Amino acid sequence: MGFVVGGLALCGLSITPASAIEIQRVESPGGIEAWLVEDYTVPIVAMEFSFEGGTTQDPADKLGVTSLLSIMLDEGAGELDSQAFQQKLEDLTMSLSFSAGRDNFYGSFKTLSANKDETTDLLKLALTDPRFDAQPLERMKAKTIAGIERALKRPDSVAALAFTKELFPEHPYGWPRSGTVESVSNLTSADLEAQHTKIFARDGLKIGVVGAISAEDLSPLLDKVFGELPEAGSLTQIEEVEPATGVVKHLPFDTPQTSIQFAMPGLKRDDPQFMEAFVANHILGGGTFSSWLYNEVREERGLAYSVGSYLVPRDHTALWMGYTGTAGEKAPEAVEIITDQIKRLTKEGPSPKELQEAKAYLTGSYALSFDSSSSIANQLVGIQNANLGIDYINERNDLIENVTLEGVKAAAQNLLSGVEPSVITVGPFGAEQTDPIQ
Repeated sequence: MGFVVGGLALCGLSITPASAIEIQRVESPGGIEAWLVEDYTVPIVAMEFSFEGGTTQDPADKLGVTSLLSIMLDEGAGELDSQAFQQKLEDLTMSLSFSAGRDNFYGSFKTLSANKDETTDLLKLALTDPRFDAQPLERMKAKTIAGIERALKRPDSVAALAFTKELFPEHPYGWPRSGTVESVSNLTSADLEAQHTKIFARDGLKIGVVGAISAEDLSPLLDKVFGELPEAGSLTQIEEVEPATGVVKHLPFDTPQTSIQFAMPGLKRDDPQFMEAFVANHILGGGTFSSWLYNEVREERGLAYSVGSYLVPRDHTALWMGYTGTAGEKAPEAVEIITDQIKRLTKEGPSPKELQEAKAYLTGSYALSFDSSSSIANQLVGIQNANLGIDYINERNDLIENVTLEGVKAAAQNLLSGVEPSVITVGPFGAEQTDPIQ
């Protein structure tokens, strides 16, 4: 999951980063840990959790199995078939969903506090005893295949799929997360069961809980929901990898609007220069209406409606990525402007005024970043996965304020000097002959 920690808003209770908020570290009798923010403004409990291991754990001949697993877990469990399970979710007024990232498998759960005993029974069933019955499996495979086929008709999706393959050839990061039509068609219930066993374990489990529940009540509930999972899974070791640089691909596509994506090496979240790179990215392309790319590509030349950049720290690599879309005949100009601004960041760096404005925005907008208990719980999980520490929320703005002009310039130079960004375009590219899609 992409992870940016912002501010907190607890369903009517607004919490700013300067406030002393209490995140409790709760440990169950069985040794399962969760982070808890109590809030009784509304009678709701939200729980987010993640397991170590995402789509990079797909076997090479079973691409898409982890993503398919994520949409099959609420299609029947225990004695409840798909229809009965879905009816139970509705009767209990609860929400339950799962998703598969590159490095982690995520779960999201929300319930009325009065129903938490029954709803956590259902959550436990989904986690420990999923059915993977034939009829819902075929239905979800068909849904996944339809999604893959739709994606192949959208230039942005084609660009993303082709780009990851170019950036990470022969590595799981380069594989399509949803799989291919062929690979998904061949997946079986046994494949899902094997992947479930591989990933679902207490080792590496991270949990965030927000809402109307005390630490005393949460503690035994953790053992009830997660305690029967095995201590460890059987994850495949994923090798560290650097993204390819200097790759330039122009792929044909029958569309008037050309999708452009670019990427350079980034920094992992635990890198000492990450916060400097975070601020540098805001100046380059992260600021919606204030970045260099926005000003040069949209405001000055009117080439695109949307343009931006972002950092992507993963467990085994890190990227600095960006995007835009423009008319095909203008695509070469847009790519040239983007590369010029990247070079400008390494050679000149921002001005003191630009740095101050970036820091003011990043700290001032922090408290507005979240609007629900689920999103807050999700960030508690993200902070744990990134090993940032339980006090990070209250420390984050100070880390931003401590970023210096010299630090931003050094981070940009260390990352980008002498590095040619990789660029992929899908659609017309001026008058240039395009390469066929492989």
